[in-house]
Amino acid sequence: MLFDILTIFPGFFDSALQEGVLGRAIINGIVKVRAIDLRDFTADRHHTVDDRPYGGGEGMVMKPEPIYRAIETLKGEPPPPVTVLLSPRGRVLDQTFAAELAGLERLVLICGRYEGIDERIHDHFVDIEISIGDYVLSGGEPAALVVVDAVSRLMPGVLGCEASASSDSFSDGLLKYPQYTRPADFMGHRVPDVLMSGDHARIARWRRERSLAMTFKRRPDFLSVVRLDEKDAEFLNKMGWRPE
Repeated sequence: MLFDILTIFPGFFDSALQEGVLGRAIINGIVKVRAIDLRDFTADRHHTVDDRPYGGGEGMVMKPEPIYRAIETLKGEPPPPVTVLLSPRGRVLDQTFAAELAGLERLVLICGRYEGIDERIHDHFVDIEISIGDYVLSGGEPAALVVVDAVSRLMPGVLGCEASASSDSFSDGLLKYPQYTRPADFMGHRVPDVLMSGDHARIARWRRERSLAMTFKRRPDFLSVVRLDEKDAEFLNKMGWRPE
C-alpha cells in the first residue's frame, strides 16, 4: 500500500518510518510512505503556504493552491489515490474504519496546520475526512502517523504473527484481555494459574471473560454494539451489566 503524506514538515516522519513494525513493513516493500513537502508546490519565491483569513480573526489559513497542485500531481501517478484530510470534524478512526482503509491501494493524507486549510479544499478535493479523537493537535502530522500505523498493521505480512491483529483490542469490539510472561512470580504477584494449566478451552474462556470485564469497567459503551453470546451475557449480568 502507498501512503503519500502532504505536509510542510516532511522531516517529522523520518524517525517514525524507520522503527518497529512500520519500519520493517517499509523495508520489506509491503508499505510505501512518501512525505511530500507542500512548499514544493508553491509558485512564489518565498514558498508561501498560508495567508490571513478572510473576514479577520486569529492565526493563518493554509492556502488552497499548493494543496490542489500536489493532489493533482499525485493523481497523475498510479494507482488512483483516495484523498484524506486529517480533520477534527472527520469520521473518527476506529478498528473497523482502519480495516476499511486497509482494503485500499493508496491514500493521500493532507496534514493541516495553523487555523486549518481553505474550505474549498474540504468541499471539492477531499474524498474522506478522518479524526483520531476529540482533542487539538498542532498539526495533522501526528494524526497521519496514527493512520499509517493503524492501517498498515492490518495488511498481510506486516505483523510477524498474522493472528496478532485479530486478537488486538477493538478487533472484536472489546478491549484485549491481560497478558503475562515470565517470571511466573514477580515480587509476590503470580500469573493466573489458568494460563499455565495447558487447558486451551479454559484459557480461551478466561481470556474472553477478562476482555468482557475490562470492557465493562473501562468502555461500557462498546457493549451496546458488540456481538455477545449467551455465556457472555450471563457473565456480564453477574457483574451488574444490563443491556440498554
